[in-house]
Amino acid sequence: MTDLEYQDRAEALLRAVELACDRINEDSDADIDNQRVGGMITLTFRNRSQIVINLQKPLHEVWLAARAGGFHYKHDGTNWQDTKGNGEFFENLSRYASEQAGQPLRFSSGTG
Repeated sequence: MTDLEYQDRAEALLRAVELACDRINEDSDADIDNQRVGGMITLTFRNRSQIVINLQKPLHEVWLAARAGGFHYKHDGTNWQDTKGNGEFFENLSRYASEQAGQPLRFSSGTG
């Protein structure tokens, strides 16, 4: 993947996270505060726990830090997959955010 392809795909991922937060806040009482600074989004939940999503441009990765741990994702041509084989980014973000919010939440790429 070229640097430009990475940047396009990574920016699309960050936009999808922001849009999902907006949708979740409209459709539920989850009240997720999402703040973006450059290539990093911080999701803050009502209980003050956080999930941080950060672009790692030199590695062509997206990193996610949650209560469950820290995870690295690379794009496989279709999806962002955990580098240790532990699943797809949006499925994992949905699970970790649900755990931290104490209610079911669904994040998606917006393409499916």
